[in-house]
Amino acid sequence: MTETEQAERKAEEQATATEILRQLGGRRFVAMTGARNFINDHGALTFRLPGGGFTRNGINYVRIELTPADLYKMTFNRCRWQPRGGHWQAPVVVAEADGIYNDQLQAVFEETTGLATSLNMGRATA
Repeated sequence: MTETEQAERKAEEQATATEILRQLGGRRFVAMTGARNFINDHGALTFRLPGGGFTRNGINYVRIELTPADLYKMTFNRCRWQPRGGHWQAPVVVAEADGIYNDQLQAVFEETTGLATSLNMGRATA
């Protein structure tokens, strides 16, 4: 793979991760959930959530990837710091959701973590 092809691939992966964050709600999502440490992981978006009982089932690490079928796979993990060894424990998968359309990302996130992604102000409720 040439340098140009590598640069194009990285730009495409970054665009995918940026689009995932936009579909989650962008800056409003970040403000409402406390999400941080966003990483483009080969076109998937990974990020951390506040710990300490802030989320359902202790979820504090999320990975969202775009599948070849143009649907999303969400993996919700729990990671714990091991003070004795001074390292992170391997992530434990708490929940997974596959085959998610882009307009379902917020609802699946909210249902799984218990965190609101927006204030829902001005929206009609069904």
